[in-house]
Amino acid sequence: MITIENTAATEALAIVIGQVAQAGDNLVLTGDLGAGKTTLTKGIAKGLEIDQLIKSPTYTIIREYSQGRIPLYHMDVYRVSSDADTLGLDEYFEGDGLSVIEWGNQLGEALPEDYLELIIEKDDTDLDKRIVKFHAYGPQATAFLQRIQQHWDVHHD
Repeated sequence: MITIENTAATEALAIVIGQVAQAGDNLVLTGDLGAGKTTLTKGIAKGLEIDQLIKSPTYTIIREYSQGRIPLYHMDVYRVSSDADTLGLDEYFEGDGLSVIEWGNQLGEALPEDYLELIIEKDDTDLDKRIVKFHAYGPQATAFLQRIQQHWDVHHD
């Protein structure tokens, strides 16, 4: 668990995630509306050395950014119904980039087998503060989480 004090700290964590991400990593972002999922994705893009404008894919479901160290596949599946398995998301999940899936818990059975879930919770006492929790599902996600924690700990002790 990591406590994020403000937007700048959210971006710092996100940059670390982008810097340590490897091809085939899957990151599911979970949190209430306004918790900072898209802000986090913008920082991840910076960490991946992507300097394109990152926009929420709310209505397009997926946006691809391929100008960085590895491609970023930014997905927002909030509006995806029960036919998520027909979207062909597996090719992204198993692809040569990082998949960042906002509202990934909506996918149910269509979730990748191996993924790291990042849960962002708002702090009731401080509107800028966020509590970030991680849950790794699978060996690749476990290794991804270890890289994030090691890099974060080195720079934020």
